[in-house]
Amino acid sequence: MTRLSKFWARSLMARAMVITGVITLVGSALIAYFLVQQVTTGLYQERLDQVEAEATAGLAEARQAFGAIETSESATLEERVPEIFEGLGGSSALIRESLLIPLEESENLPVMPRSTEISQDVISPELREAVLVSGPDRQHWQPVGIEGDDGVVVPGVAFGISIQLPTGPPYGLFFVYDFSSVQENVNFVFRVFLVAATAILVMNLLIAAWVARSVVRPVSQAAEVSERIADGQLDQRLAVIGEDEIARLGVSFNRMASTLQEQITQLAHLSKMQQRFVSDVSHELRTPLTTVSMAASMLYESRDQFDPVSQRSTELLHHQVERFQALLADLLEMSRFDAGAAELALSEVDLWALAEDVLTAAVPLADRAGAELNMVIPDEVDSYIAEVDRRRINRILRNLVNNAIEHSEGQPVDLIISANESAVAIAVRDYGVGMSSEQVAHVFDRFWRADPARARTTGGSGLGLSIATEDIRLHQGSLDAWGQTGQGSCFRLVLPRVQGAPYESSPLALPPVYSVQQRNRISADADLIAVERAHDRVNEQALYKDGGSP
Repeated sequence: MTRLSKFWARSLMARAMVITGVITLVGSALIAYFLVQQVTTGLYQERLDQVEAEATAGLAEARQAFGAIETSESATLEERVPEIFEGLGGSSALIRESLLIPLEESENLPVMPRSTEISQDVISPELREAVLVSGPDRQHWQPVGIEGDDGVVVPGVAFGISIQLPTGPPYGLFFVYDFSSVQENVNFVFRVFLVAATAILVMNLLIAAWVARSVVRPVSQAAEVSERIADGQLDQRLAVIGEDEIARLGVSFNRMASTLQEQITQLAHLSKMQQRFVSDVSHELRTPLTTVSMAASMLYESRDQFDPVSQRSTELLHHQVERFQALLADLLEMSRFDAGAAELALSEVDLWALAEDVLTAAVPLADRAGAELNMVIPDEVDSYIAEVDRRRINRILRNLVNNAIEHSEGQPVDLIISANESAVAIAVRDYGVGMSSEQVAHVFDRFWRADPARARTTGGSGLGLSIATEDIRLHQGSLDAWGQTGQGSCFRLVLPRVQGAPYESSPLALPPVYSVQQRNRISADADLIAVERAHDRVNEQALYKDGGSP
């Protein structure tokens, strides 16, 4: 059934032929029914008029003959009635059978029932009753079925009148006419209409197939060429034959393909130039930036020997150089994504432990912002292990947590983690300023900020969420955002447990549902946090430097 539905949905020719066939069948059936009905009615009525006139004359003659019998002696009746009955055949060219049967039950019948070559059962009790009740002056008729010698029942019509002999009960005289010839003519007409309808159906199907093929074949070729163009074969074109509508469609398609090829080639060239420019500029800046960073670090370490103004300038220089280094590293990372050179270093990672480490490292930042960090585990899961690139996932979680702290307005920041058989999901939820639906739509754009006037406390480059999106794309996962103004924001990260095996559904809703009692507050020793944070920063910068150019 599924294959049939798919074939029906994909084949325009099949749909055209089936619809044409159904319409032809319905139309032919209606026309055939109307014509056969008219022909049948005409033939039947013509034959009925003939036999009715013949029966009326024959029954009237028979009534006079039977009425002329004056004697009531049985012997005389036995002689006269058969003579009159035998003479009822007349010279009619119509097939007619005669019956003389009593209309009332009687033990002593003056004349025995008589019939030519037909059974008395052909006369129904209703017709007998009607003839009996109406008397000798009224004629009645009724359609009947006549059973032949071969057992086949053919249509017929019976006419009858009441006959009163000088003695005995009333008799019914019936003429039965065979309408099998009319039925044969009707069957012949029906067969002719059936053959004609079949011929019309086949002809319409062939016409529909030819028309559909004439239209579908160029469209199918256009679809194939479009797919090849979508695969990058921009030089593919349609073969144009003739000057009809299909040919004009082909000319327009080829013109569109040529225009697209020119624009795509131009855009690809500009994109390569842009990527090379960003990469070259970033690499050219690394050498002087390294020198400036070393000088700034030396000045920063000796800041206690300067006057207050110089000391403050040294601190500003040190922090801005660090921010510049982070921005340069992010630009290099984006250039690798744009060039398609980014690759994953996969390993089995316990995401629960990784998330806890990220939260622990963010405690000092949360304390300065007056926010509380919590980990929430709504469901008991045996394992949170997934096949991921630890460095990239750590960078994503750190970015999400730092952003949540920055926008929390002193409210709690929760990290919720859950898993199912095919995926692990991590959500970071804050209850701060939140985002509107328009801001959620742009939150992953490069260098986009929900509030440009808002001061950054974490020194971000504006590329963190864009890099996170590319990292998730490499992992074949998803990163979604939710927010409402004044109610906070939530970012949900979903990762497949095994790369190459897509997950069926997310273990967490967006935003996730949990209770306050499920929160587990994260805290750590200040010295330990400082060591971990410094090590993490150095490790990150070292990894950026080792990445090289695309």
